[in-house]
Amino acid sequence: MILGIGTDLANIERIEATLARFGDRFRDRVFTPREQRKAESRPRNVAATYAKRWAAKEACSKALGTGLRMGISWKDMAVSNLHTGQPVMHLTGWAAERLAQMTPPGHHAVVHVTLTDDHPWAQAFVLIEALPIAP
Repeated sequence: MILGIGTDLANIERIEATLARFGDRFRDRVFTPREQRKAESRPRNVAATYAKRWAAKEACSKALGTGLRMGISWKDMAVSNLHTGQPVMHLTGWAAERLAQMTPPGHHAVVHVTLTDDHPWAQAFVLIEALPIAP
């Protein structure tokens, strides 16, 4: 069963301008060290990489049914990639607590995320699914 759906569209140039203006203050407030390493390892696509992760966090907060309010922190939601390149959303802190509250008894939640960009836009889509726990 679907517990939540969220999507977000981010402007890469806006993220690039924010990075130029606020630098580490912005990076450290919004992105985990792992997300920063991923973005900074892509010198030709730094802003696009950050923009996709920004959009993923926004989309995830919408799928959780809260938006970025009610105590949720940017870093409570983090994107990494499997060795295949597939993005994976990790929830900690308040986001993980909210996910646990949303998940019906006898089920476990799976957070699906997909990212894309086509300059100047980055987009993310998050779907939260509850699957029955096998007996």
